[in-house]
Amino acid sequence: MSGGRYESHYLRAVDPARPRGAWIRRTVHQRAGESPTGALWCTVWDAEAGPPYAVKQSFPAPVGEGWSGRAEAHGRTAAWELEPAGREPGLRHLPRAWMYRAPLPRTKLESPRPDAVFTGWIEAGGRHTDVVGWRGMVGHNWGSEHAERWVWLHAVGFDEAPGAWLDLALGRLRVGRVVTPWVGNGALALDGRRYRLGGLRRRVRVDARVGELEAVVPGAGVVVRVAVSAPAGQTVAFRYSDPGGGTHDALNCSISDVRLRVERPGRPGLELATAHGGAYELGVREGGHGVAVEPFPDP
Repeated sequence: MSGGRYESHYLRAVDPARPRGAWIRRTVHQRAGESPTGALWCTVWDAEAGPPYAVKQSFPAPVGEGWSGRAEAHGRTAAWELEPAGREPGLRHLPRAWMYRAPLPRTKLESPRPDAVFTGWIEAGGRHTDVVGWRGMVGHNWGSEHAERWVWLHAVGFDEAPGAWLDLALGRLRVGRVVTPWVGNGALALDGRRYRLGGLRRRVRVDARVGELEAVVPGAGVVVRVAVSAPAGQTVAFRYSDPGGGTHDALNCSISDVRLRVERPGRPGLELATAHGGAYELGVREGGHGVAVEPFPDP
């Protein structure tokens, strides 16, 4: 392979009853002309017990498939065995099939299971947690370069619509010396219908900060106004490396408060809220964001 690449398979799961959640990744990183390496990442939240617990272990080659694993590094240890279930069809965020074959965007993403229910267990820092009926998703992204700045948001557990879910990616892309405006792609599932959000011709408005997000995302027959807030002290930061050089910091809180206002023509606006059912990730190139980066190199 002439150029470098990265690939990530990941899941997030959240306890519907308490502010507990997990974000687990299996990644491949390959610089141009070098052999691929692998890593396992695990972050577990329990806001009632303290800050998130994070661990990442790197390997000299890609690791196996599936959602059972163990990671150990810097005196931290986590293990997990999880099984996703659900019948919701997969979501491809990019609106055209050719975009998955084209050089741009340099990051491709999809959610094979945009709405899943997990069973199993997680052990992190010596604490065992049984996972029964946790909601979440399974995702997949890959490419040659991360977006210049990105937001990923997934949300479930809305009080007003228990079956609804939101899966949304927002990004600013670097093309040469130019950085594009925010572009959004994703979907909102509500009332038995899936609404496609964003697209190249729909302008999104985004104000993204560490632990806070406000956005307006138009879609096909819908406009979604988004407000996200992460609990204090519950955002974890990891360093991501681009295969071609350079780094980003990825700041994630997978027990975020998410509030939506859904506007559809001819219907009254609908307010949806989930107190801890959101996973909010902000990717930035600059430092100084105020969250200590976890002590795990990438790759």
